[in-house]
Amino acid sequence: MRWFIGIVVATVVLIMIYLGSAAWALAGLIAAARQGNGAAVMERVDLPSLTRSLTSQIVAAYLERLGATRRISPMEKMLVNTYGATVADAMVAKMLTAEKLTQILKTGNLDAAPGVPNLTGMPALVELQKEDWLSLLGRVSFVQPVLLAIRVSTTSGPDNYAAINLHYEGSGWRLSGMVLPKTVVRELAASLPVK
Repeated sequence: MRWFIGIVVATVVLIMIYLGSAAWALAGLIAAARQGNGAAVMERVDLPSLTRSLTSQIVAAYLERLGATRRISPMEKMLVNTYGATVADAMVAKMLTAEKLTQILKTGNLDAAPGVPNLTGMPALVELQKEDWLSLLGRVSFVQPVLLAIRVSTTSGPDNYAAINLHYEGSGWRLSGMVLPKTVVRELAASLPVK
């Protein structure tokens, strides 16, 4: 019986360390965004993963937009996924500068820049810190053992849903993805050239 209690206690301690380290990383990211410290924000970001996350959402919305008016052939899908990803990557690169990413996380808005539209209506990450940590647990989804999704939006409705992904890599958790509200992704896709 002692070994069973020991296993239960060890499991609880490991889960607390696991969630505590993610909460610590999230608190550091929120603090850096709140202070407007772009360098500290970028230290907590897996930039290639975050770029892929946003690019794939924009390309998917672009394909959805094209598919609303006509049938898309498999060859065209392949071309959009390669060429469109290149164009979307360029847009995302402009969005993911230290200054712009910090602005998105702090305010939920993005000022227009060449090749990037003015965006509003994204939930601000810093709003999460206004909640207590227990209610924040209700926003966490386990995607994989080393990947957590944290809902940033106030509701989980399909059009307004927004989340961030934290990935455990090396010695800590890093921001590796953002799920933007569908309305925002559609605005970004609408700014891509239509062929």
